[in-house]
Amino acid sequence: MRIAISQPTYLPWLGYFDLMAQVDLFVFLDSVQFEKRSWQQRNRIKTPLGLQWLTVPVVFHRNSGQEIKDVEIQSIEFVRDHLRSIEHNYRRAKFFEGYFSRLGEILQSCHKEKRLAELSVRLIGWLGAELAIHTPIMRSSTLNLPGRRSELLVNLCRSVGADSYVSPLGSAAYLMTDLELFSGAGIEITFQHYEHPVYCQLFPPFCPYASVLDLLFNHGQESSEILFSGRRAAFMPYEAGCSAVAAGGVR
Repeated sequence: MRIAISQPTYLPWLGYFDLMAQVDLFVFLDSVQFEKRSWQQRNRIKTPLGLQWLTVPVVFHRNSGQEIKDVEIQSIEFVRDHLRSIEHNYRRAKFFEGYFSRLGEILQSCHKEKRLAELSVRLIGWLGAELAIHTPIMRSSTLNLPGRRSELLVNLCRSVGADSYVSPLGSAAYLMTDLELFSGAGIEITFQHYEHPVYCQLFPPFCPYASVLDLLFNHGQESSEILFSGRRAAFMPYEAGCSAVAAGGVR
């Protein structure tokens, strides 16, 4: 069984969903330490001036080892601001009306749970379904497994019976030093190879690495085909180190 493990991200980019689509099980890594000002709480949309951040305000306890699953949303006032920014910049997109209403419903529902991970997982589930991605998902916090970094990943793979782990390329730097942990557990590790496709956006020139919302608003049901056009043959471990360095800011 092939597995991918990634932290829940707010309104992720295209590559996040490509990773989800190519495995048999996708695990949200919500039982590790929260990182402020990371993709865990923010992402970007396209505007006439380029990419603009949308950040979810959270209650952050410095030096507390606060785990992602426990992070609370500070105030739901951000919902109005995010929806206003999204509407202002995408209302002229061809398929905007088909997605904006449901996006608003999910964002406004966060007043009930008030946890960042819960909101992100709900958004990712909806976005994945719109992209025809139906990979089963689970959260690492439900397994209560020990370990840090690579040790935790190996334990997660073992607990669900996975013998193949597909990692984001951005994790190659530290995973390359721990390959024996995976091979010793009988787990093959490969690294995602994704080249961001170019598509029709509002406000040229094209800017890659926006939230997947940008693709959906502009291309609707064609979004899946465009998204998957960026997939390339996975990097093997001996290829991943150099590729990650060459990619520079790979997410």
